[in-house]
Amino acid sequence: MQHLYFRTALLFALVLVLSSCADDNFYQNDALVQPGEYDLPPAGTDSVWAVAGRHYDRSWFHRLFWGNHHRDSWSTPVKLPVFDVAKVNGGMEVVKKGGGYQTSSFQLQDSLGRIYAFRSIDKDPVLVLAKFWRPTFVTNILRDQISSANPYGAVVIPDLASASGVFHTSPILYYVPKNDTSFGEHAEAVQGKVYMLEEKFKGLEDTLSMFGSIRGFEDSEDALRNRYETNTHHFNQRAFARARLLDVLVGDWDRHKGQWDWAAYQNGPDVQYVPIPKDRDQVFLKMNDGAIPFLATSKLMVRKFNSFGPKIKDVKALMINAEFIDERLLHELTRREWVAIANDLQKKITDEVIEKAVRNLPPPIYTLKGESTIQSLKNRRDQLPDVAEEMYEILAKEVTIAGTDQKDKFHVRRLDNEQTEVTLSRPAQNGIPEKVLYHRRFYTNETEKITLHGLSGDDTFLIEGDVAEGILVEVYGGLGEDEITDKSTVKGWRKMTHIYDTERGNEIEFGTEAKDLTTRDVRVHAYDREGN
Repeated sequence: MQHLYFRTALLFALVLVLSSCADDNFYQNDALVQPGEYDLPPAGTDSVWAVAGRHYDRSWFHRLFWGNHHRDSWSTPVKLPVFDVAKVNGGMEVVKKGGGYQTSSFQLQDSLGRIYAFRSIDKDPVLVLAKFWRPTFVTNILRDQISSANPYGAVVIPDLASASGVFHTSPILYYVPKNDTSFGEHAEAVQGKVYMLEEKFKGLEDTLSMFGSIRGFEDSEDALRNRYETNTHHFNQRAFARARLLDVLVGDWDRHKGQWDWAAYQNGPDVQYVPIPKDRDQVFLKMNDGAIPFLATSKLMVRKFNSFGPKIKDVKALMINAEFIDERLLHELTRREWVAIANDLQKKITDEVIEKAVRNLPPPIYTLKGESTIQSLKNRRDQLPDVAEEMYEILAKEVTIAGTDQKDKFHVRRLDNEQTEVTLSRPAQNGIPEKVLYHRRFYTNETEKITLHGLSGDDTFLIEGDVAEGILVEVYGGLGEDEITDKSTVKGWRKMTHIYDTERGNEIEFGTEAKDLTTRDVRVHAYDREGN
């Protein structure tokens, strides 16, 4: 009976929308509260009452099919400071207009040379659609579903991150007057809208006290490039796991590689990257109400749009958009390390920290959402050790370990039927000392496959150990003249070492366990370093 109700509701809604076109006047003209619109006290000097998105306030019938979401937050007046480019942070200038398919953004610079991002909190997702669909009802649907995001959620994050030991930005919300012309030819993009100002980290002039003695900053593209091209640049995986658990705590599902900057620290010849999460647009998502979004966000459909609530129901969903970066930057940690980080977060994110963080919401929004958000955060915090174990298990099933474009040494030891040890090290060269870059023990009941990529450079691989049961090990030698030796044995008919490389230019000892998968095709060397 319940399935019949949902099917009928879905069919009826589709009949309504299929006959409609994109609404050219979907968005409100001005976020400013108009005279007589609400009975509100004076906002005070340099402040106004603003409504982030009146256009999301829909009828009960619309909400039945498309959800309540955070429509009340979008359509509730809040008091915001007025943005004046000549006064904010001692005076700012517009450096350039940013990119992005949904958010209108700008890069600003203050009088001290510090860089900031200035982004609209409302979005227009029309450009993510193929041109065929843009004039149709699909645009209306996507625009309306922006109401699933909490427009003010980002202001809750700084206190939570600070207590957690995670770097963060400190966003401030502003109303841009309808007559503002300081953005020149782009003035229309900001006039009458609510924008968020937050720090960007590009050069040493952008350094804040929380960073300490820092070498500089990198975005994910450059940090990953340095990691793979050299054997002296490394990611702090424990710090990244801590940041990712914070993401799950606040329900931030959209943590792809572009959502991170990296603080770089020099330690002798080595550089270590510590994560700086940014762009907290998707925290506290609410999309599991309304007949159609409820069905659309199920595990069988668009699973990643996982709604925030008192229970963390689907850890995997919160990892989908971050799959590329999670697999590369969280492959070294043990179960014990994951749980220890989660337990530490539990202790640091106290009830008082949560309550203080949520109090950063504008008072009218706190009245609407404050108590429920506080209780959900407390409940989710208490689940973090279980979440950590689940994240570990998801990532442990198949693990890929990449070397660098310089000479690397991979050593795999099949210790016994339960354990396989992998060590990646760099040899001493050019005055840089030998160093273990990676070390981990894998367990047969957790991991099905270990993949090693040598990338470029003349690499050596040694696999050894005699066991009755073991984990499949795949070796991709990569470019360069590689030495691959398999001395291991695993009982049974299936070969548990697979060797991929080009047929010429390498020294390969297959032994009795290795399966020869060499080829003349140089595409065998391919490894995704960018995730684009």
